[in-house]
Amino acid sequence: VDDPEAYEYTLERTRSHLAPGDHVLELGCGTGTTALRLADAVTRYTGSDLSGRMIAIARDRGADQGRANVDFVQAGVGDDFENAGNHDAVVAMNLLHLLPDTAEAAAKVHDLLRPGGVFISKTLCRPQGAWPWKLGLMRAALPVLQLLGKAPMVRFMSVQQLEAAITGAGFEIIETGNYPAEPPRRFIVARKL
Repeated sequence: VDDPEAYEYTLERTRSHLAPGDHVLELGCGTGTTALRLADAVTRYTGSDLSGRMIAIARDRGADQGRANVDFVQAGVGDDFENAGNHDAVVAMNLLHLLPDTAEAAAKVHDLLRPGGVFISKTLCRPQGAWPWKLGLMRAALPVLQLLGKAPMVRFMSVQQLEAAITGAGFEIIETGNYPAEPPRRFIVARKL
């Protein structure tokens, strides 16, 4: 977490959209940090990640914390999930910019949610002005690192492109914010129509 204040605020905003009886699915949960922080707000929380190593760490951390209402499964965004179509919320933090097709991912999330369910995401977006030097350096180095298999594919969408992909999948955006502001990490809460 490179900006703890922004992370904590994002957790607070996310928690405000969850209810005690909710069943939540998190896509791209990594080592389970967010899942374990939010699990006490809901009935069932399932964290998923494509990486088996990340899921193993998340499971160990969950066991250490005694979180009985949290499960961790190895799965990608396009995989079939138990309870598909019945989740109250789907969470995807720092994931959408790593996927090849944001609109396709948003459509999959739409299918995972019950009617009226919420999609809560936070996504690194293209800066509105000049690129901060660290991000510019990373952007320049990415093609070489990707060629060497040392970095994932990263898409730098504008905030407008991101929001268009989400609304185009059948969502109504009900809350947004940039936490931090630059480069924007766009926080979006969208309700399934």
